[in-house]
Amino acid sequence: MKASNNILNSLSPTEQLVSRCKSGDTRAFRELYDAYSNAMYNICLRMLGNVSDAEDTLQEAFVQVFRNIGQLAQGSTLPAWIKRIVVNHCLNQLRRKKLQFQDVDGVEVEAEMAPDEQHFTWTVTTTKEAIASLPDGYRTVLNLYLFEEYSHREIAEMLQITESTVKTQYMRAKERVRQFVKAKSILQ
Repeated sequence: MKASNNILNSLSPTEQLVSRCKSGDTRAFRELYDAYSNAMYNICLRMLGNVSDAEDTLQEAFVQVFRNIGQLAQGSTLPAWIKRIVVNHCLNQLRRKKLQFQDVDGVEVEAEMAPDEQHFTWTVTTTKEAIASLPDGYRTVLNLYLFEEYSHREIAEMLQITESTVKTQYMRAKERVRQFVKAKSILQ
């Protein structure tokens, strides 16, 4: 017992939490949920675009986290592992909703133009509205690239589409956001 306490004390707080979860400590599961649920909920909400789907998906993802915490490899980063599970659940939810991407192999991605953004009024609220108004495919790629910091290649693998399709979806999403914000700026 004393030896196991010494080992536990030599771990970082996150490693101690994982160790306690692996041993079945129910309070540790609650601590883990409390520590990561808000950030993971925001990922769900950004990717799915509505509160109901985000809440359901978050719950499903944490059930998987709790069931599989024993498979978390030593040295793995807990937040990254949880985030990957949450993102995969979001993608599964979008697939159930028939998320589709048009394959655009052979279509050249337009060079990014310098927009006349000095006349825009960029606000957090307007930008969130613009992102929420995107079609699921555009919003998914934009969120995975811009906010979750996956590479175009990683996104292509996750979505089982080509990297050029990811790049095109991202460019089009950015353009739609820019147009949305521009239109809102003109109306103000």
